[in-house]
Amino acid sequence: MMAFETAKAYLEQYNLADRIHVFEVSSATVELAALALNCLPQRIAKSLAFQTGDGPILIVAAGDAKVDNPRFKVRFHIKAKMLSHDEVEPLIGHDVGGVCPFGVREGVKIFLDESLKRFDTVFPACGSSNSAVKLTIPELERILPGAEWVDVCKGWREEP
Repeated sequence: MMAFETAKAYLEQYNLADRIHVFEVSSATVELAALALNCLPQRIAKSLAFQTGDGPILIVAAGDAKVDNPRFKVRFHIKAKMLSHDEVEPLIGHDVGGVCPFGVREGVKIFLDESLKRFDTVFPACGSSNSAVKLTIPELERILPGAEWVDVCKGWREEP
């Protein structure tokens, strides 16, 4: 529950904590979150945790996007290696099912994938497996000041 409180406190700094939804049901996967929110799965902003040569990173991507290994390698100069279940909480600060870009451990770099730009609003998790927060893309950019946009996902657009 601490991770939820950390994420909530982070959002409170930006006066966005009132946008947090807490559910009676699990929202730990894209599908469960979409059901809980009654929205399209692609509007769930999933946070994927990877290890790179520069330390752990989060890639926040649309629910229907999948990391494209060749694009990832070009951008980060390393093979895409997701953190193991046991590594996520100690390295990121949130547990699997509630991983979000809010209130992460120092040194975790955050990247926003282009797949999110299709939507006016998206729903990232909020530190627990039964929460989400509704944010616009400009709000996401504003509250994640160090985040960079990347294009490392596939499956969400027409591929040539």
